[in-house]
Amino acid sequence: MALAMSSGAGLATFYAAPSAAQEAPATTAPVSPAAPALAGLPDFTQLVEAVGPSVVNIRTTARVNNRNPRLRGMDEDMLEFFRQFGIPVPGQPGQQGEPQQPESRTVPRGVGSGFILSADGYILTNHHVVEDAEDVIVTLTDEREFKAKVIGSDQRTDVALLKIEASGLPAVRIGNIDQLKVGEWVMAIGSPFGLDNSVTAGIVSAKQRDTGEYLPFIQTDVAINPGNSGGPLINLRGEVVGINSQIYSRSGGFMGISFAIPIDEAIHVSDQLKKSGRVVRGRIGVQVGPVSGEIAESLGLENRSTGALVSAVETDSPAQKAGVQAGDIITHYNGTVINRVSDLPRLVGNTAPGSKGTITVFRRGKSLELPVTIEEIKDASSASASDGPAASGEATAKADALGLTVQDLPAAQKQSLGVRGGVLVQAASDAAAQAGIRPGDVVLAVGQTEVLDLASFNAAIRRLDSKRPVSVLVRRDEWAQYVLIRPQK
Repeated sequence: MALAMSSGAGLATFYAAPSAAQEAPATTAPVSPAAPALAGLPDFTQLVEAVGPSVVNIRTTARVNNRNPRLRGMDEDMLEFFRQFGIPVPGQPGQQGEPQQPESRTVPRGVGSGFILSADGYILTNHHVVEDAEDVIVTLTDEREFKAKVIGSDQRTDVALLKIEASGLPAVRIGNIDQLKVGEWVMAIGSPFGLDNSVTAGIVSAKQRDTGEYLPFIQTDVAINPGNSGGPLINLRGEVVGINSQIYSRSGGFMGISFAIPIDEAIHVSDQLKKSGRVVRGRIGVQVGPVSGEIAESLGLENRSTGALVSAVETDSPAQKAGVQAGDIITHYNGTVINRVSDLPRLVGNTAPGSKGTITVFRRGKSLELPVTIEEIKDASSASASDGPAASGEATAKADALGLTVQDLPAAQKQSLGVRGGVLVQAASDAAAQAGIRPGDVVLAVGQTEVLDLASFNAAIRRLDSKRPVSVLVRRDEWAQYVLIRPQK
């Protein structure tokens, strides 16, 4: 499977119920409730006439090097040496009567789509349509061409804002993404394979589809192919609800699944691009992962389908200053439920740096509200790594029910990991080994009980039901994760 970047009147069929005036037979069977009449297929002709003039074709060019391929591996100092002493270089333009050529030239790069956001010439498209382009040429439906300026482009959301010097242009109407429903008819207009103003239609297959990107995409079965990128996804009211961005494909062509950027997210990005040419996002400095149903059940989390498990907290980050710990499950951000892991970076990212927020975490059976100050996200950030020191000869304990041999965590390791307690795993066997625990791991909690030292670990083990699985919070280097240890049968 691969996610690839992409670039008429309807038939009306009606089904009528039998007339109520028809005589019923002498003997009648029980009548079941009548099924609702089908409304038939929509007519897209008026939508195309209304929205079509707002859709543009985008061509881009790129600058390529004219140097002979045989010279590309040659060191520049060596080439300069040849030039200084007039030594002919095989294949070099201008040698042996060849006309001298420029070192680079402009060539066609690709074709995409876009749509007019405002009458004064602002246009929305995809980042990947204009990325690394030398020139961007916009063609309107009336065949006028303009050289566009890239106001700003955001790789994370794949949104770009262009500007052409024109006025009185037919701008699109923006729809409400919250009103978009799965199963609703939608239409796309674009330039698949360079074919201008091509219209395709289908239905919304899913909303908030995670594809490993920053945004929750709209999934449709509208035919989207290379060249459709940046074009609008339109509802039956003639409103733009998304920007066509990606396709699911093994061949590079349409296979029945396509993805669009929700228009509300795109407008949020374009507003920032228009204002400053870049997008500013917030961060709190955590690494998060999903919470499995079994782990949620074992921890007593009421809503087992929500939350983001904190696997690591960056040193000196907003989250660390707020008191967030590895192993916490973030259930809400500013009162909004975290339904899936991708919700948290999206919500935090849309928060202005410097503003205050509230994180609700579930920790050992209790919900805590932690105030946090949002920082600006950086292009590259990394959590500090720690080298686990060798185990010392302190007291150890064997937890036969779990298959763990542990000892008190040395003070130096507590400090380096930034934890106030825990026990160090010396050996893991049986159920613990099957769960993935290995020597050198640090156990921070057993079930709902925090492990501060060997004594608290032993106390937690004694309270376990030997017939039920138990969740164990394990720290490995800078990462923490709950693992479920199942009793041996």
